[in-house]
Amino acid sequence: MATVRAAGIRGFAGVVRGLGADPAPLVRAAGLDTAVLDHDDVPIADWRLAALLQHSAERLDCPDLGLRMAARHDLDTLGPLAALLANCRTGADALAATERYLAVHSDALSVHRIADPDGRPGVTALRYRQTRAGPRPVQATDAGIGFLHRAMRRLFGGDYGLIDVRLGYRPTADPGAYLRFFGAPVRFGAPESLLRVPDELLTRPVAGAREELRDRAESYLRIILPGADDMIGRIRAVVGESLDFGPVPIEVLSHRLALHPRTLQRRLAQLGTTYAGIVDDVRRDRARLFLTGTRLPFHHVSARLGFAEQATFSRACHRWWGVPPRRVRAPGSRIVGLSQVSGG
Repeated sequence: MATVRAAGIRGFAGVVRGLGADPAPLVRAAGLDTAVLDHDDVPIADWRLAALLQHSAERLDCPDLGLRMAARHDLDTLGPLAALLANCRTGADALAATERYLAVHSDALSVHRIADPDGRPGVTALRYRQTRAGPRPVQATDAGIGFLHRAMRRLFGGDYGLIDVRLGYRPTADPGAYLRFFGAPVRFGAPESLLRVPDELLTRPVAGAREELRDRAESYLRIILPGADDMIGRIRAVVGESLDFGPVPIEVLSHRLALHPRTLQRRLAQLGTTYAGIVDDVRRDRARLFLTGTRLPFHHVSARLGFAEQATFSRACHRWWGVPPRRVRAPGSRIVGLSQVSGG
């Protein structure tokens, strides 16, 4: 399930109260705890956040709710990622950091540089989109791409050279609201939602950046999230989070990594492995930990590894080490390499 930190609805309460309403019933109607209004790091299912904004906009007759939300967001909405972005050397560095670490804030969103859809020399595009399939939620996308615009202003100054905005849907608000918010032409019904900006923005220095703060911020982010270039590490992390319930379906995993399932399988093949192989490796490593480092009953170990039956777990141990689980746990036994167990 893709999630967004509750910081993604920061300012919601203020906007709603400004419209003369109470935010709490709206939050509860979306199936959320009202704690999300006060605690930035509570994870919210991305579809619930989108439903909250969409329902609230309709209930309050406020079609520009997403833009109003974006106007209340600053770079620190991104939590620890904000410190890294504010201290990147150039626009290209900031974009690379966003692509690599945005999942710290949300694994439901992605921002990527793409070629200018109009093919204009000296122009590039920053594409904003949700990582799961489905219809584009208007209010949530307004809030997200509106925040991207505000983040660019924070990093490069108020006039960072925005050429125009493309949105992949028809507006529910007056088009003039978008023009006032972005200060640039906005085209609706485009194939994708994006900001068109000058190429030179990628080489422009980030104002006030400090290299030592950048290094510290990235070191922290590397601890809490494997780098996007460490695909196997990221997949192992996702598998490990949910192993008790069985392996995550590859379709769900691919959405979380913002890849098509076939693309994910092709990249893993290039790395000499498969998704099933990674799941098996994680299970083997967890099994070794549980069997040699705990006294959990075998049926509990089997369940913690996501096996439907203990017999399946036993067969896996024979395949991994050539012996049943009790031999792995027996006093004096040790795992040699990854292939066999010998008694002591």
